[in-house]
Amino acid sequence: MSRSAGTERADSYVAGVKTEVAVARIRAEVASLHGELVRYGLVVWTGGNVSARVPGADLFVIKPSGVSYDELAPENMILCDLDGVVVAGTPGSDRAPSSDTAAHAYVYRAMPEVGGVVHTHSPFATAWAARGEEIPCVLTAMADEFGGPVPVGPFAIIGDDSIGRAIVETLRDSRSPAVLLRNHGPFTIGATARDAVKAAVMLEDVARTVHYARQAGEPIPIPAEAVDRLYDRYQNAYGQRTHN
Repeated sequence: MSRSAGTERADSYVAGVKTEVAVARIRAEVASLHGELVRYGLVVWTGGNVSARVPGADLFVIKPSGVSYDELAPENMILCDLDGVVVAGTPGSDRAPSSDTAAHAYVYRAMPEVGGVVHTHSPFATAWAARGEEIPCVLTAMADEFGGPVPVGPFAIIGDDSIGRAIVETLRDSRSPAVLLRNHGPFTIGATARDAVKAAVMLEDVARTVHYARQAGEPIPIPAEAVDRLYDRYQNAYGQRTHN
């Protein structure tokens, strides 16, 4: 028996309401998370960005281009489809989205498990990117968060999806949620936008520590087996777990 037109309209209405609620929540989350980039000293002026996928919809939210962090608010976050096209008629749609929007969109299309993308020019991580050098896994904190060295990705021009391609090519088969794009800076991904921000914070911390360590000598790599054990413990046992 076919579903009635009334039932289909009701289902469509409910789905629309759920999407509106999800978009509102993600707008608030993305606006708030930009404050974490400032708090941890990962950005200067208007550089850097956070985006988040809208659960249950082919949409994501990202900051407007060239707007002061002090002025960011849920209502001026920009809603885009997964081609990076601004959704007309939505709050913020009269502004240009971040110049990295095409890159974020490419990541979301290519990696459906990713729920958040972050870009910063944090100084120590960017210094490694300027040298085109991966950060070796010489700290337990690196093994925990990145599962090994932080890899370097190729140089890519800003403005189209070239950066997104570089991110995906580098991270698709890596445990690391972070990549250092050569001559540019770090991008991080996560199951959620908060996870991606956390990875960006942790990345700058280890980039700084390993840089300091190298001033006194050559840091000692952690054996691969130990890296695997540390990564598994941190990802699957560390912290508070929900028990049903």
